[in-house]
Amino acid sequence: MQPYLVFSLTATLGAMGELAGHERRGSLSWPGRSSILGLFGAAMGIDRRGDFSALDALDLAVAVFDTGAPLRDYHTVQTVPSAAAKRPNSRPEALAAARGRTNTTITLRDYRAGVFYGVAAWGEGLEALAAALNRPYYTLYLGRKSCPLAAPPGAKLVTAQSPEAALAHLTLPPWRSAGTATARILICDATGDDPVQEQVHDVPRDRALWHFAPRRVAVRDVTITMVGAP
Repeated sequence: MQPYLVFSLTATLGAMGELAGHERRGSLSWPGRSSILGLFGAAMGIDRRGDFSALDALDLAVAVFDTGAPLRDYHTVQTVPSAAAKRPNSRPEALAAARGRTNTTITLRDYRAGVFYGVAAWGEGLEALAAALNRPYYTLYLGRKSCPLAAPPGAKLVTAQSPEAALAHLTLPPWRSAGTATARILICDATGDDPVQEQVHDVPRDRALWHFAPRRVAVRDVTITMVGAP
């Protein structure tokens, strides 16, 4: 038995990033490690260039209850030729310096509509993290700023034998009933005993440059019978 921090993530629209180019920003069907650590940082008021070392040390597992439906958004963006503005301090400054010499590009943004996930974290500092998630410093989003959470995460500490057992104590959103939510898959760091594994690039290495390292994750088919909120 050990302590776990458990909370839920649900949103009308979610965008769980994957390897992205300039013209297309894709979305995974579940929030990766970097996405969840970023959520923790927002809750605790840690800026992008702040100290994430304590959060990086946490272990995580994600239960996927609803992967949602894929949705793609087409929109245009303006890019500034590198010769038009040398090291601008902001995008408005770069656009002003370009003086109409901008390039217009069609870009694609992928989302997932109607998602619901459960997250379990274990390690040091869980009590402070639970308090921050329930009263976050910054607004919590499921990916982009256009994807606010549809319900509070309901973070809590529980003692359990495994992440699966801990996730049974999630605080469900108001439209969910206890006992009816079963996880399709559970994703966590893989071990040699896990027969089904995937490689994902979601371990932050350089947050300023958006560099991520790969890791192996286990995909386990499990059933989690929810006990509801205490």
